[in-house]
Amino acid sequence: MPAKSRRVKESLRQVPYSHIQLGYDAGIATLTLNRPEKRNAISYELIQELLAAFAEVSNSPALVLILTGAGKAFCSGMDLDNLKALIGRTPEQSLEDSQIMAKLFRTLYDFPKPTIAAVNGTAVAGGTGLATLCDFTLAVPEAKFGYTEVRIGFVPAIVSTFLLRQVGEKIARDLLLTGRLFDAQEALRIGLITEIVPAENLTKRARELATQLMENSPASLRYTKRLLSAAARAELDAQIDDAVRENAAIRSTADFREGISSFLEKRKPNWSSKA
Repeated sequence: MPAKSRRVKESLRQVPYSHIQLGYDAGIATLTLNRPEKRNAISYELIQELLAAFAEVSNSPALVLILTGAGKAFCSGMDLDNLKALIGRTPEQSLEDSQIMAKLFRTLYDFPKPTIAAVNGTAVAGGTGLATLCDFTLAVPEAKFGYTEVRIGFVPAIVSTFLLRQVGEKIARDLLLTGRLFDAQEALRIGLITEIVPAENLTKRARELATQLMENSPASLRYTKRLLSAAARAELDAQIDDAVRENAAIRSTADFREGISSFLEKRKPNWSSKA
């Protein structure tokens, strides 16, 4: 089949996902979080579809993956309905939930092909993790980021393992302990994103970067990514095991229950005096 025909066939392909869109064009796979009415919040169903899509793209002829969001947000963190349900989970279920989230982030971090996040708006909590674990992170000037877990009685355990490698301990402590939001300019300054791009040029710039990457040897890119993952593997394995346990353990505390409840009820939390 001629190259032009293949590109047309790829661009017209329909993928049967409910919470994401996945399309192929000219060697580029574009994965769009497609819950704009929920600001692309992370649900259990979304996680499973992302894992399935990552596996599909990994095994496809696509050479580069672009990750972006539909609507005005990239990803606003955990879905409110799923967040509410966390209060009633058993310790075993909490551990399993934490392991699944760790698998999502680790799969993206270790993805065998170059990845580009095109951050079209707010990327908070788990959304910040998805955005910044890509090899390249392009963001619009209006984008907001933040590891806000401590503000609702949670612990940013899993994302912290990657953040420490990206920005160093002092900056990580600031972002994780304050839970504050920060803008694209600060994210660029501390090295969490690669480039700030006007909204009208975001898709074009992401594809330009993808095209630039595809000028390189696909085998060399794959081997280089494998080398980078291998260099971090032993340390990350141990740190993520600890992070999963901490992520599950916090859910048995009074502060966790109060934090989630107050967030859902849109009131100020009444924290326990006990650490």
